[in-house]
Amino acid sequence: MARPSLLAAAVGCLLAAGALIGCGGGGGAGAGALQTPVQSEEASERAEESTKKREEAAESARNRELLSEIEAKKKEETAETNAKKREAAAEVKAKKREAAALAEAKKKTEAAAAEPKKREEAARGKREAERKRQQEASRKHTQESRKGPTLPPIVTTNTAGG
Repeated sequence: MARPSLLAAAVGCLLAAGALIGCGGGGGAGAGALQTPVQSEEASERAEESTKKREEAAESARNRELLSEIEAKKKEETAETNAKKREAAAEVKAKKREAAALAEAKKKTEAAAAEPKKREEAARGKREAERKRQQEASRKHTQESRKGPTLPPIVTTNTAGG
């Protein structure tokens, strides 16, 4: 990037030097030493233009550098914002996963705690059913033993009346 400004500076210096020394080649000793007012004015204009071009090139380079810095800063800020968003999303996701794992663990713990109770209730139900069955069997046995032996029914005939 610095080459165009260096080239412009070099051309400007050469033009200014050429104007001061004189552009004429074999005109004698007095021809190169004296400049006409037109030549002097042209040399001064060229020097001004050269200086102006150097200044514009330097300003353009400064502007490009500033623009580059601004763009770099914007990219850095955008990257930082995106990183913060990704980090926050990952944190939310991790909290959800942790909450789900805790809920699952609690569910398993409650199921494990309820299992012995279920078994106990089932065993109690079986014992109760067995006890009722035995009571019923005992009651039936007791009723049968109280009845005594069964005799055939007594049949009476009525012979007296006719």
